[in-house]
Amino acid sequence: METVSGPAVLTPASPSPASPPAVPSVHVRAVITWLAIFPLVALGMMATAPLTEGWHPVFKALALTLMVVPTAVYLVVPRMMRAHASWAGRRVGRS
Repeated sequence: METVSGPAVLTPASPSPASPPAVPSVHVRAVITWLAIFPLVALGMMATAPLTEGWHPVFKALALTLMVVPTAVYLVVPRMMRAHASWAGRRVGRS
């Protein structure tokens, strides 16, 4: 059986998926997390002080962390990480 070979068909290469952004080092993530947590804790302590005045310190810490941790994890840290990625991207682009 004879095969017929025709002209080679060139198909456009599929676009390569964009490489994911580089993950910041553990040190950068620690600083970003601290920068998010510290003001939230400070504000939370001031805001809850009148309500938790006579509470045991463990219960004060429990109430405070119930507010601060979700706020930091779901709202503040992701925004700060995006801001850092944007800043770092612009900084790398200048070099």
